Amino acid sequence: MSTPSPADEPLICSAKGCRAPAVWALRWNNPRLHDPDRRKTWLACDVHRETLGDFLDARGFLRAVAPLSGSPTLEA
Repeated sequence: MSTPSPADEPLICSAKGCRAPAVWALRWNNPRLHDPDRRKTWLACDVHRETLGDFLDARGFLRAVAPLSGSPTLEA
């Protein structure tokens, strides 16, 4: 019997306390700390996409929101 690897684990939403599968990638950077081309990523489920995006956008950090490729809950 094989042991599951971390790559086999579903990606989880970044919202505090949420354990739902992530379906969105929120790409962001803090211009005071990061080079303009650098992107950090928060993962979001459908429920938290807007609140996480609003948090980043209010600070001027949000750069893009895209469907998370390979998500088991999105159609290919």
